[in-house]
Amino acid sequence: MGVAKLTDQNTVVPVESKYARVERERRYLLQDLPEGLTRADPHVQITDNYITGTRLRLRKVREPRTNKWTAKLTQKFAPDPTDFSQTIITNIYLNALEVEALGISDANEIRKNRYPFEFEGRKWSVDMFLGDLFGLVLAEVSFETDEDLESFPKPQFAIADVTNIELFTGGRLYELTFEDIRAEIVKMGIVRASSAG
Repeated sequence: MGVAKLTDQNTVVPVESKYARVERERRYLLQDLPEGLTRADPHVQITDNYITGTRLRLRKVREPRTNKWTAKLTQKFAPDPTDFSQTIITNIYLNALEVEALGISDANEIRKNRYPFEFEGRKWSVDMFLGDLFGLVLAEVSFETDEDLESFPKPQFAIADVTNIELFTGGRLYELTFEDIRAEIVKMGIVRASSAG
C-alpha cells in the first residue's frame, strides 16, 4: 500500500479556521500620496517575496527609524476568485533563522513604503511602490463587517476602486512593471492615456 499523494483535488482548505481570519478591504488606485501625506512622513518598508505557484509570500517589514524587522510567512487567498474584497489570511511570524531556513529567494519581489493615513475617521494604509513598480500608489482600508465594506464610497483622493481587479493583487503585481500597469489601466478605461502618468 502506497502513501497517498496530496493534490488540488483531494486537499481541503477550510474557509473558517481558528488559525486564519477573514480580511475585508477595499483597494484604491491613487495618482500620488493623498494631500497631507509626504514621502518623509513615518512609514515602514515592506518587501514581499511570492512563492511561485502558491498562495504564499514571505513578508519582511522594516521600521526605518529603529532598523527593527518583522518577518512572516503569509497565506492569503480569496475564497471567491471574483471577489478580492474578502480574503482568508494566515500569518506565521518568523525569526531570522527560520527565514534563512526557508531559503525563499528574492525572486517574485515587491518592495513598497507603507504610510499610515487617517481620513474621515478611518485608518488607511497607503503603499508607494518601489523598483519596477515605482509610480504605482495604492490605498487600502479594512472593514469589520460586510455591510460596511459594501456601502463604502470611493474617497475623493482616489482615481478608482481597483479592489476586484486581479491586476492589483500582490500575486499579479510582482510579474509587472509600472509601464505594464499604466497600459492596462488605459486599456480598461480607468484613466485616459494623457493622465496615466
